[in-house]
Amino acid sequence: MGDYDYLIDPELSGAPGLTGLPDLDETTLGVARDALLRMYGQPGPDMGERREIWIDRSAGKPRLKLLIYVPDAPVDQPRSAIYHIHGGGYVLGSALMSDTVNRLRAHDHNAVVASVDYGVSPESAFPEPVEDCYDGLTWLFNNAADLGVDPARIVVIGESAGGGLAAALCLLARDRSEVTPAAQFLIYPMLDYRTGSADDVYRNPTTGNVGWSRRNNQFGWKSLRGSSEIPQERVGHFSPSLVAELVELPPTFIATGALDLFLDECVNYAMRLSHAGVPIELHVYPGAPHGFDGMCPDAEISKSFEHDRDRALNRALRKSEGGRNEMHAD
Repeated sequence: MGDYDYLIDPELSGAPGLTGLPDLDETTLGVARDALLRMYGQPGPDMGERREIWIDRSAGKPRLKLLIYVPDAPVDQPRSAIYHIHGGGYVLGSALMSDTVNRLRAHDHNAVVASVDYGVSPESAFPEPVEDCYDGLTWLFNNAADLGVDPARIVVIGESAGGGLAAALCLLARDRSEVTPAAQFLIYPMLDYRTGSADDVYRNPTTGNVGWSRRNNQFGWKSLRGSSEIPQERVGHFSPSLVAELVELPPTFIATGALDLFLDECVNYAMRLSHAGVPIELHVYPGAPHGFDGMCPDAEISKSFEHDRDRALNRALRKSEGGRNEMHAD
């Protein structure tokens, strides 16, 4: 909070989460994780079916947990699917913390939802989190028939660090040419490891003053990076903003707040996607800091975001003529 308080949407100005998390470091991380689990770790409403799946992976890798949500509504043809990656600054959160959201998402979109419980940092440093996400996505594609899912209609979605991992995952999927998501939904994604550091290329004085802070952002990125050098050919899988080429990526929805620390990197990424010929839909919500929709879901700006996201998600989950999903086609 400070000189730019006047920019905050009036409905959000008194939101409990506006001050953001306390400063994160190795000594406070455990406390922050426990607090988030107490707040958001309870099971959601009893609707549809939730399955806990543990998938086997290559030798030496631990098994990976996926939470699978299947709606109650009967169908006579394969459903679409949503592959979800939770947020948490790369250091917090779990798939269970999005249980309510994903139960409702499966119900509202009549889609199978798979949420990956990837390893958070610093315990799991790069490339483990994105490789976890990739293993979960390939499992979903390989088991689509058993789940009653059309593999041509699998959409990837993530929020914050989950949005950054969703972007990195789609880059990795493109580079390996094994699976092809129909679209990517990047909700205030964490894309650029330089933001908040001495190497910050944006330095926007109006962003990052409320909600997720520059200090916590750098703690998250340093935890993800670990002690190893990032090979040049994998830099985009670590920090998607640094990838050289953005061609041949799926249609992309990006949403962020005008006061979000990630505003500039999100808009820059969207423009680069557009220049690369990738269909994009970009939304910037005035007066909104990072995670605004969770702070005050009843605010008009939050409702606008949810409407825009769900409308675009409904379009992306439908298979258009010729087998291609277009973000811009109704």
